[in-house]
Parts: sequence; structure tokens; C-alpha cells
Amino acid sequence: MSELINPSPEIHHGTNATERTPIELAQQFIETVEDPVDAMEVFQYVRSIMDPEHPNTLEQLRVVDPSHIFVDNDKHSVKLLFTPTVPHCSMTTLIGLCIRVKLQMCLSSKYKCDVRVAPGSHNHEVEVNKQLADKERVAAALEGKGLADLVHKCLHELADA
Repeated sequence: MSELINPSPEIHHGTNATERTPIELAQQFIETVEDPVDAMEVFQYVRSIMDPEHPNTLEQLRVVDPSHIFVDNDKHSVKLLFTPTVPHCSMTTLIGLCIRVKLQMCLSSKYKCDVRVAPGSHNHEVEVNKQLADKERVAAALEGKGLADLVHKCLHELADA
């Protein structure tokens, strides 16, 4: 990537949301299956994903925000809308894939995760959302070593730093 798509994204400080301690997060894994999930818990999982183009988290770039996460515990569903930094971002599908993988890793398998581009935030919103909703396409994409490595880097770069 020699030429940046968005050479100077707007950087934001973290939200005023209360971060859960490692002990609180660990307790969630110990608690019963009936423990409901909330938007803040989902946000805690995705906030530290690194942007594939910039050395910033998705939270810092305001790609993810707690107010765009919707949880229905009765239907076991999570809907997360994310906003690319620019409407022509070519990394949008990769970002969505990273979010989807992180949620699959962190949430119980009983939850259906719907990861989408926020309405009106990307030039190819419909196409990207269609790709992210196609489970077979997502699985096939992750079988490729190159893309799987990129996803792994975005999910683990902050932890490795």
C-alpha cells in the first residue's frame, strides 16, 4: 500500500464509556449462559481492533461507536453498524470482516451477528453489506492465508504493541 486512501483521518480520543476491568470481562465467561449481552459489552470487544491502514483503533477513528450497536437478547441477535472514515474506503470489507471475526470469537455461538456499513456512509454500501452477510463468502475469504493474516494483524496488533 504505497498510497494511502485517506492520508489524514480525523483522530478522536476514546469515548467516555466506562471500560470494564479484566476481572469483569472474565466474570462474563464464568457466568451462566443466561447472562444477557449489552451494547457496551459488544463495544468492549471491537473497540481495540486496529484500522488496516492507520495505526489507530476503530474506536479512535470513530468507525465503531456504542450507539450503533443493537442487541436483542430474546432473539439472540447483535447488529453492529460501522462507519468508514471516508465514503470511498477500499478497506471497508476488511474492517467489517475483522469486526465479524472478533464477535464470533467473543460471543456465544447462539448469537447471530449482523455487521453492516452504516446507512449512507460508503459509496458501495449495498455490495459490502451483501458480502458481509454471506456466511459462505466470509468463510471462504478467511481460508486464504493473506486475508486471514490481515485480519489477525488487525485483531492482535494493539495487544502485541
